[in-house]
Parts: sequence; C-alpha cells; structure tokens
Amino acid sequence: MNSSLKCLAIIPARGGSKGLPDKNIRLLDQKPLIQYSIEAALQSSCVTEVMVTTDSIKIAEISRHAGATVPFLRPAELSNDEAKSIDVLQHAVDFYESQLKQYYSYIMLLQPTSPLRQVQDIEQAFTTFLQYEADSLQSITLSHNHPYLLRELDGEQLVPYLKHEDSHLRRQDLKDVYALNGAIYIVKRDVLMIEHSLVGHRNYGYIMPEERSIDIDTAFDLRLAQFMLTQNSLSN
Repeated sequence: MNSSLKCLAIIPARGGSKGLPDKNIRLLDQKPLIQYSIEAALQSSCVTEVMVTTDSIKIAEISRHAGATVPFLRPAELSNDEAKSIDVLQHAVDFYESQLKQYYSYIMLLQPTSPLRQVQDIEQAFTTFLQYEADSLQSITLSHNHPYLLRELDGEQLVPYLKHEDSHLRRQDLKDVYALNGAIYIVKRDVLMIEHSLVGHRNYGYIMPEERSIDIDTAFDLRLAQFMLTQNSLSN
C-alpha cells in the first residue's frame, strides 16, 4: 500500500457493559464477538494495522490471539460510561505517534458489536472514501422509521415530531432516510486530531444492507445475529 494511504483500524472494546455483561467477548457461533471485527479488518486490503484499545486484560488476550495488536491497556478515565469515542480514538493515535513513532493518514473505527460486517464492506467503504476525496465517512443502512411518521406526546396530546407543511404525505412519497449502523467510521487523521471531530466538511455514507447492520447491544441482538449466521451458512 502507498505510504500515504496508511490506515489504522481501531477496535474499541472496554470491559464494562451494563446491558449485556462481557458483551464484546460473548460467544457468537462459538467465536468471541470481537474476533469477527478483527478478522474482517485483517483480511481487508485497505487496512495497514488492526489494533484493539481496551481496559480489560481478558479482552486484550483474546484480541491478541485473534491477530490484533494491543499496545496498551486503556486508562480508567477513558473506560467508563462517560468516555467518548473520539477521546478513545485520539488517545490511541497519540500513543502510536508519540510512543511508537508510527503515523497513519486515515483512521478507521470498527465497533466490535457489528459482527456481520464483511471484508467487502470495509474495502468498499474505504474505496468510496478515497473516490470522493472525503474527509470522513460512516456506514449507514436504510431506516424504516421515517422521522415524518414519528410522533411525540405533548402532555397527553399526540403531535408530529417534525413540523411539515404537508401533513398528508403517503409513505411511498417520502424520501429514503438512513441511520448510522455503527459498523464503519473512516476519518482523516487531521480531522480527528486537529479539528477534534469524526465528521469532516466532506462527509459521505456507505450503504450496508440491513442483514449486515445488526449492532449487538442486547441478548436479543445476539440471538438475531446467531440466526443470521445460521441462515447464511445454510444458504452457502
């Protein structure tokens, strides 16, 4: 890979999870959840290095066994419920630059809770990012919950969440809207480290199908992902 296209894939996986304990290393089809993201990143042609940032010794061991680099244990102040993804990413990049003297033009965030993301998704997202000379890109999926159809309770009165001059649009007349699926984020190094943002001025989306956009947050999500893996194996 051209040195100017060096990409660091960062997989954040803290040990604490209130909703689903040990979520990042729960077994999915007999494999730790985080391993799916590590393997997909390692197999992609656009990623230079795959690293995991975690505060958990157990997660670090599993991640190293799966092939990822774990150069440090994340400090406690970046491992609580209030810690922001951007701070975790900046900490990792700063470590690579200040301690290891390694520099990357592009940073890719891969959430370990998106196990159905494929190698082709990572590669096509990065290709799209380069093709449009983007500052940033996020993976998205078609949303079935259009904001025009949402309602909120004002006291006991049901009112539209969005005010719109035409209150009688049919569903088929509405433009498609997309939701972030959390699987892939790509950002230029300088946007992250200098502008302190994950979203640059030239921001693009990479559309992923719904069946590969499952984000594991609950036990139900885990069962759904297992079902999808089973269905895929039966169809292959």
